[in-house]
Amino acid sequence: MNDLAPLLTPEGRALLDEVRGTAPADELAVATRLRRTHPAALVSAALGQARLRQRAAAKFGEADAGRMFFTPDGVEQSTRARVAGYRAGRLRALGVTSVADLCCGIGGDAIALARAGVRVLAVDRDPLTAAVARANAQALGLGHLIEVREADVTEVDTTGWDAVFVDPARRGGRGRIFDPEAYSPPLSWAVEAARAAPLAALKVAPGIPHEAVPGEAEAEWISDGGDVKEAVLWFGTGAGTVRATLLPGPRTLVGRGLPDPQVRPVGRWLYEPDGAVVRSHLVAEAAADLDGGLLDPTIAYITADEHRPTPFATAYEITDRLPFNLKRLKALLREREVGTLTVKKRGSAVEPEELRRKVKPQGPNAATVFLTRVAGAPTMLIGTPAPPLPGP
Repeated sequence: MNDLAPLLTPEGRALLDEVRGTAPADELAVATRLRRTHPAALVSAALGQARLRQRAAAKFGEADAGRMFFTPDGVEQSTRARVAGYRAGRLRALGVTSVADLCCGIGGDAIALARAGVRVLAVDRDPLTAAVARANAQALGLGHLIEVREADVTEVDTTGWDAVFVDPARRGGRGRIFDPEAYSPPLSWAVEAARAAPLAALKVAPGIPHEAVPGEAEAEWISDGGDVKEAVLWFGTGAGTVRATLLPGPRTLVGRGLPDPQVRPVGRWLYEPDGAVVRSHLVAEAAADLDGGLLDPTIAYITADEHRPTPFATAYEITDRLPFNLKRLKALLREREVGTLTVKKRGSAVEPEELRRKVKPQGPNAATVFLTRVAGAPTMLIGTPAPPLPGP
């Protein structure tokens, strides 16, 4: 799709409605039928857009995705709506009423900001991407709050805006980019833009090295449904603060500058910290709240004697501890009639699928096996998960 305009015409919109929900297996037959009465290029564009809308439903929900417009890169790189909504809500709570959204992409963050009552200048240098962002603002009834500008973000004057939000491109022709200075624009430029604004938020990859976080910034790692989605560098909210925020919720763990937890013997309970807690280096805070310690100084598994429900880690009641030995594990699983085996690992080279294939679990019961190290020794811990916390 190189031109959005034909899809915005009455014929294009009617065609989009007609191909909505077309299954991949039916595309050829649908395309053949529609090309009898519509231009072939328009039919292809409509079917391509229908396919993108189906993919985007996981991020934006079916209702919004069914009205929005997408590019392949836009679906891949856009922020999940729940994450964007959380960030927009936090900006609004800080008193922000206007934001310059630089590198706006297809407009996902601009939409969340506008729905929070924030006026947005959305900027992207790619003509098609800017056109898609503008079409999305109109499609969702937010055009009065979102001004889309096709421009190079490095040349945009953000004076007069309450805050700046920058989401640099982190994918290139060869895939994901890990070096922050290889972002487009580079992280160093985004940091300078943030320093010049009253408030700012920079979206970066969750794998950003902690040493790359500017000293005056707050760093927040965000997970959604257990998957770490992004890190955000906040300027003007609290220098040096570190947060791990879990969605839905939100539930936030704030760093307290605690030393690394002590290594201790395996207790009755094992806690697997959420990825945002691990990425933010707040395992010590989680362990302190659980009155726990580490199984091994290099592995982020917490062990404790008591069960304390927490949103920041998944708890498992440990029933068995074995040195790494597949024959012993197979015998134990057979004795317990375990047919559903969840395999988790940290600090082990064994692949979960390889282990399942070798132990051949069979039976009506379920268990979880952790392949890890305890005080340096390869160990298998078998347990069952505690009931999940209620609520969002």
